[in-house]
Amino acid sequence: MLPVVAVTATGRGANLTVAGLVAALVPIGKILFDLPAGALAQRLGDRVAMLLAGGVATAAFTTIAVTPGLAGLAAGVLALGASTAVFNLARQAYLTEITPPLRRARVLSTLAGVHRVGLFLGPFAGAAVIAASDVQGAFWLGTGAALAAVAVLAVVRPEPAPGGADRERAGRAGAPRVSIAAVAREHRRLFATLGVAILLVAAVRGARQTVIPLWGEHLGLDAEVTSLVFGVSGALDMLLFYPAGKVMDRFGRLWVAVPSMLTMAGGLALLPFAHTVGAVTVVAALLGVGNGMGSGIVMTLGADVAPAAVRPTFLSVWRLFQDTGDALGPLVLAAGAGVGSLAAGVWATAALGAGSTAALARWVPRYSLLANLVRRDRGGPGSVPDGDSRVPAVRSGSS
Repeated sequence: MLPVVAVTATGRGANLTVAGLVAALVPIGKILFDLPAGALAQRLGDRVAMLLAGGVATAAFTTIAVTPGLAGLAAGVLALGASTAVFNLARQAYLTEITPPLRRARVLSTLAGVHRVGLFLGPFAGAAVIAASDVQGAFWLGTGAALAAVAVLAVVRPEPAPGGADRERAGRAGAPRVSIAAVAREHRRLFATLGVAILLVAAVRGARQTVIPLWGEHLGLDAEVTSLVFGVSGALDMLLFYPAGKVMDRFGRLWVAVPSMLTMAGGLALLPFAHTVGAVTVVAALLGVGNGMGSGIVMTLGADVAPAAVRPTFLSVWRLFQDTGDALGPLVLAAGAGVGSLAAGVWATAALGAGSTAALARWVPRYSLLANLVRRDRGGPGSVPDGDSRVPAVRSGSS
């Protein structure tokens, strides 16, 4: 849907400014509903929240497809942003609950990888449907995809939770409800440190989605060439999700988090020196490798530090930092372009990447017990920190 929102808006009478605002309603909807998503998942349960979000997405796509006016488009796009916030939060909390900690990174990085595959294939599927019908076909395709997701959730039996997770779930259900403000206040030091690091990571990743098309336009490259370069970056991004999770589970989160952000910061710093198609392709490939190397790292760190009793509520605040950073990255680029120097905006995002690297290196070991599983005094990789009763005795190399 995303590539045709602005086109649909202009076709319904919007000027370019309004069309851009309508397209921005997806991230705006996510930010507005990140916190309510946690309260909803805490109250209804993760699986029911996902079913509800899928139903809302189905209704939103259908509304866009059947209403001819701009208001219906805007309302549907905003609702899709809201449903995305609920679905993403609930699926992360659900997988965190049913997955042993030393397999967690592989599961969440695979989730992130499958998400990337969907984002890569979706525009091609939409283009095929539009070619056979019209622009509305992309929204009907979205309706079908959302219905399929709801059907899978309704039919597939829930996975049994390992170890003490069932007791955690029962205790959470019987415990008095804790407000979002109380959770944020209790963990304010974590959010002010590691949360800010996650915001910076998300800002760099958000900028990556925009920087290659913008730089291609700056150089005067054809749209087809820019799309091809962006596709190369996306393909490399998709290839690395499982190795990223394997490394995180075997060696620790820092072994992925720090190299990933260093690679992306370096790629962004080099981009203003790229003035040919070949050079831009190399930088785009570097950004794809860096982003793919860190597949699932934000969700994995959130899962590591979220308290079991208030996991959905905690993760809603966590995702607010993530989605805010995702929206911030393109704004930094736009600010640079607005003052007459896109290169300055690119270098500013590279500085954010360097800052995120330093913040992750400083704060991940403080809050995640699985930050670094290499212990010389424990004989190599796969060890867990001494005294960690929260990490079950599962070998990190197990399947």
